Amino acid sequence: MEIKLWRELLMPYSLAVDEIVTKFNHIRKACDEMGIYSPIYAVSGRVKSITSILDKTRRKHIPLDSIEENMYDIAGIRIICQFLDDCYSVAEMVKSRTDMEVVMENDYITDPKPSGYRSYHLKVKYTVQLLDGPKDLYAEIQIRTMGMNCWSTIEHSLQYKYKGNMPENIKSKLNDAALTILASEEELSAVRDEVMAAKASKEEENTLVSDIVLTILNIYQNASRREAIRIQEEFLEIYQLKDYEKLKHFAAELDVIAEGYGAQNIDI
Repeated sequence: MEIKLWRELLMPYSLAVDEIVTKFNHIRKACDEMGIYSPIYAVSGRVKSITSILDKTRRKHIPLDSIEENMYDIAGIRIICQFLDDCYSVAEMVKSRTDMEVVMENDYITDPKPSGYRSYHLKVKYTVQLLDGPKDLYAEIQIRTMGMNCWSTIEHSLQYKYKGNMPENIKSKLNDAALTILASEEELSAVRDEVMAAKASKEEENTLVSDIVLTILNIYQNASRREAIRIQEEFLEIYQLKDYEKLKHFAAELDVIAEGYGAQNIDI
């Protein structure tokens, strides 16, 4: 196969990776903006290299003229989560989407590979719009925690070093490491609710502070600059105390003051 043909083959997959990564990043950003916990921590993607494709065709005995029909991971998307439960939340999220169809799934979290590899794999059919019309292709979405991803990266490097003939003692150490990571993640999952509550509390504080600053600015621009400066100094003193209850009390009093100036709901 000529280089030009490889380029033509892989270009739609590059487009698919860009689109899918953008879509899942949008979900993550939307959750952040709304103050909602996102099970998606990070998203990345890649198109399989020609070398990797050729190696897989040899290893799996895939004819070169049927690569697209028999190789589901030319386009690869990786979604990183903070907690084990998040992996399953994201998997359900993918399966409920209407812009991609899940055609195969492998839960290597519940049923890890003998090496210790853990990840949740979804093979999806996705449509990209090309100059000459729509094209259906396959992509693989891997969902894993940070710990799983770290382990997988190390294991992949060692597999490359040993050309698939990794010594048994190294395999054993990797397997032990995988079990250690699993135990740690199960313990971390126990504090997931506390982490989510802390994040929600921080988002609530950020919203309150933003509202206070906006109200002070409304008073400054539309009512009394002197009063606004005094209020801002008082706000900064209270904020430095890191006492959220005092901050809420200050915000309530500020609403009354702003209402008196007719500046509470003035757009700026």
